[in-house]
Amino acid sequence: MVHNPTEIIQPIFIAKKPRPNEPMQVAISPLNPFRSHRRQVLYASLLLIAGAKKPMVTTTACSSSSGGGGGGNNPGAFTTIKERVTFEREIKKSKFIAVAGPISDEGSAHSFLSEVRDTRATHNCWAYKVGDQYRSNDDGEPSGTAGKPIHSAIVSSGVDRVMVVVIRYFGGIKLGTGGLVRAYGGVAAECLKNSTPVLVKSKVRLGMEVPFDLLGVVYHQLQSFQVQDIKQDYETGKYNISMVTFKVDFDRVESLEDAVKASCSREIVFYKS
Repeated sequence: MVHNPTEIIQPIFIAKKPRPNEPMQVAISPLNPFRSHRRQVLYASLLLIAGAKKPMVTTTACSSSSGGGGGGNNPGAFTTIKERVTFEREIKKSKFIAVAGPISDEGSAHSFLSEVRDTRATHNCWAYKVGDQYRSNDDGEPSGTAGKPIHSAIVSSGVDRVMVVVIRYFGGIKLGTGGLVRAYGGVAAECLKNSTPVLVKSKVRLGMEVPFDLLGVVYHQLQSFQVQDIKQDYETGKYNISMVTFKVDFDRVESLEDAVKASCSREIVFYKS
């Protein structure tokens, strides 16, 4: 699909530095539909360099955008488990082994299951949760006696993006419906209790148009905010201007913009994806 560059990006705020004792003036300047083709292509190129399909916020050094927290575009933070953990218990001669691990999506859940399941076992029951998405499987046990209690244990633990597989080796004594629910849910819960929780913050990708002589100042701020995945492109089509893109914690966006604003003598344009 070919996008019209005039629809892709348009800086909205143009901040002018005030004279002494004069209040800040901000003029709204929509994109001129009669810009030259070269200027339109330039704006499209800058957006692609910043790694965004469509800008959400465009701001100058004198205008700070919202940092975001729990919105749809900034999903915020979640608690998962640091690494894979195992818990084993024998119940009426049946051996139950629960294995829990962090996952990122449905694909990684399938990979995790393939790695830990034991084809020699009587049952490999499981459940996972990724945000609002979840699935469970009883793997031959009576319906609702294995996958569902495993999922309930995940929800009760307060962790997200986690999968738990409970492997059962039948010992010859039937547990009954209630006994299965307690067994599968119990070993899953104990397994998660033995895990190490870790808080994961969502990242926001930002881009900045930075004059060459301010790169040192900007990079110092980026280092202090522990940003990740820094990329730089000098081919912006603008004289003495470089495009710098990076990822930063969603709750540090506003602070970073304020720090850059305070340390730079000129306006810096931010692009948020």
